[in-house]
Amino acid sequence: MGETRRRFSTFLVVAGIVAATVVVMVLDRRASLDGGRDLPAWVGAVMDVAAPVQKAVAVPIEAIRDAFSRYVALVDTKTENEQLKAQVYALEEANLQLREALVASGRLQRIAEMRERYEIPMLPAELVGVDGSPWFRSVLVDRGRVHGIRSGMPVISEQGLVGLVTATSSRTAKATVVLDRQTAIDGVVQRSRARGIVRGKGASELGFEFVARGSDVQVGDQVLTSGLDGVYPKGLQIGTIREMSAPGARLLQEATIEPSVDFGRLEQVFIMLRRGPTMDLLYSTRVGDEEPGAGAGEPGS
Repeated sequence: MGETRRRFSTFLVVAGIVAATVVVMVLDRRASLDGGRDLPAWVGAVMDVAAPVQKAVAVPIEAIRDAFSRYVALVDTKTENEQLKAQVYALEEANLQLREALVASGRLQRIAEMRERYEIPMLPAELVGVDGSPWFRSVLVDRGRVHGIRSGMPVISEQGLVGLVTATSSRTAKATVVLDRQTAIDGVVQRSRARGIVRGKGASELGFEFVARGSDVQVGDQVLTSGLDGVYPKGLQIGTIREMSAPGARLLQEATIEPSVDFGRLEQVFIMLRRGPTMDLLYSTRVGDEEPGAGAGEPGS
């Protein structure tokens, strides 16, 4: 009985509020049609009670509406950000391709200049591998015997001497670079014509041994290949004298050479399609080194 009475009381209260609201609305409508008049005291009291209730109900509704508007705005902002990111990525990719095209155009210009500088035919090749161990310094290029590449051919870049082809396969070749500890090159100082031996140190620098007495060698001098070793043509850029050792009482003095070639950024090289007389004699005495009928100075098929 108590539960039924409470439910009935609640129903009466709700019904009364609804009825009062309807009456207030009707009276307010009549007042508007009659040109406006003062509301009865009891209607004003009902409105005074209903106003805070309406305000309390309206606050969470407005909050929900505002949160929904912000959510929609965030969704639109996220979509816009994704579109902007895609545009930035496309612009960066286009910029990268443009820079690569500029680099390639400059490289083609240097290739043309090199072919005019040297009378020896050359074949361009791309690096496909690097051996950077402290004991052996070599690179792998994408040209081999089918392209006319043979062991003993010099390898250069537009900056200077890179090394020497020491092994070949059908379509690839291995070149030992001048930084290798096994390297020994007959060099000459461009300014004074003083001669010496350039040796690899396995790191990023070269050593230059020359006779101390009567040799004019200074820091900043350019060192070139002399061509007298029968391995490399004359006049290839090797590097610049960076440091001189103390003269002392020794017959031989040593200097440090900074290579002309930046091996950390080396991407493309040129293989000279002709071996020096020393290399030609060395490899011609090795049975099976050359394919029958393959020439040392001209490219194959």
